[in-house]
Amino acid sequence: MKVHSTDMAFAAVLAAAGCVAIYAGISRLIRRSIAQRQLIVDRQIDSLTMTVKALQLRVAELASQTTARQIELGAASPPAAIAAGPENTQVKPETLAVLAAAATTFLRKTARVPSARPAAVPDSAGAWAQQGRVIVQTSHNLRPGA
Repeated sequence: MKVHSTDMAFAAVLAAAGCVAIYAGISRLIRRSIAQRQLIVDRQIDSLTMTVKALQLRVAELASQTTARQIELGAASPPAAIAAGPENTQVKPETLAVLAAAATTFLRKTARVPSARPAAVPDSAGAWAQQGRVIVQTSHNLRPGA
């Protein structure tokens, strides 16, 4: 059986038409999927926006109630616990007792904890730096002979 050039041309055209049809179908399917996903994301964003607005209104309402109560009580400034800030926060006596007990257990002799204060919370840049150090340290090859 001999294949003629017209048969080859016809097969090439048929293959190209098939490829174009498949491409068009897949493109349409992808566009439809993207449109559906975008609609879902838009609905979620609208829902979150409404929730944030409701929470902002609630925060404003609570702030005004707190201010009104302070005025009623004759307090011109915020409460002492808020004004003091985290650096002046005192540790409860129960916490000091637990710390003393832990130190006594660890040192195997009587330990006294006269005072303590909460540790400062590092900012997010400190967390990024810590994660970077972890990545560098874990990247070292610790296997002997490797």
